[in-house]
Amino acid sequence: MSPRKDNATASADFTSYYLQRATTEFSEDLDKIRGADDFKGRDALPMLVQSLQQGTSMFSAADRKRILDARERESRSEAAGDDNDDKSKRDGSEESS
Repeated sequence: MSPRKDNATASADFTSYYLQRATTEFSEDLDKIRGADDFKGRDALPMLVQSLQQGTSMFSAADRKRILDARERESRSEAAGDDNDDKSKRDGSEESS
């Protein structure tokens, strides 16, 4: 895979992650915006999404990579924990409450 493709994929992954986090963190505020009387018309939602996407520009390429790498490590760690939980259940080594 070419470095350009890798950068494009990483950028898309970061944007997706950033939007997911932003919408989670600001869910109440976003609900208020969507319910506002002046938030009407077919351009309102795309404009809001574009505004949120612009927040990614404040992160350098190195910061984006660091955040995505940390997210990947966290996902692998959680998956390993799930695997260990499953193994414990199969082995009968899980403590009963």
